[in-house]
Amino acid sequence: MRLATLADGRAVRVEGDALLPLPGRLADHLCRPPAEPTGATIDASTATLAPPIARPGKLACIGLNYRDHAAEAGQEIPSKPLLFAKFSSCVIGPGVPIEIPSGSTKVDYEAELAVVIGRPAYNVSESEALNFVGGYACFNDVSERDIQKEDGQWLRAKSFNTFGPFGPYVMTPDEVPDPNDLSIRCRVNGDAVQDSSTAQMIHRVPALVSFCSRAFPLEPGDIIATGTPAGVGLGSGVFLEPGDTVEVEIQGLGVLANPVV
Repeated sequence: MRLATLADGRAVRVEGDALLPLPGRLADHLCRPPAEPTGATIDASTATLAPPIARPGKLACIGLNYRDHAAEAGQEIPSKPLLFAKFSSCVIGPGVPIEIPSGSTKVDYEAELAVVIGRPAYNVSESEALNFVGGYACFNDVSERDIQKEDGQWLRAKSFNTFGPFGPYVMTPDEVPDPNDLSIRCRVNGDAVQDSSTAQMIHRVPALVSFCSRAFPLEPGDIIATGTPAGVGLGSGVFLEPGDTVEVEIQGLGVLANPVV
């Protein structure tokens, strides 16, 4: 089941080119049986989508979680998940422009699999962790590399306004048999810059959910961004510029596209 959020905040179920309005917000439909539609069907071509969760309570991110990305960054493989956060005010939906901060020349893309929590989880084991996942989506962990290096920690560099593209929808776990067996790609102006698989993660999805839950309670609508593979601008030296379009595509989860201004 594909779930999305309209610009007016309504939750919808996506069925082909049709959007079926649902009661409440998207997070109300995670880890639950499908709800009955509550209004007239909407033509998807006429609708504007917001991020599936506009302001997640927590936006937890994992650094250096693909071996090839750790290598291109010149970093050692982390023995445990390298956890950091982004402020949720940076989250935007599909089609919304990524804004280059004034004076910045090293704004980077990072294609990532987002894990969306569907049930309250605290201190859960790896074996039970997937029971608390409400769905999966595309995420772009946009980063300002000069500031990331200058600050020595990552919060400011990764929390600029518009630095959290998310969507276009959330796919429920019944349609994602193995979140660690999905192709993941990023394109800039149609050219492939990242092309990998979530099978290359160092710490897999159940381990990440468990690890986070042992530190803080996870709540419905919280997001865990699971890290990015090799191919980022930090490695190639090619960064985002106004006029670019960046796309994140994950197998079965659609394409998240955003222009750059």
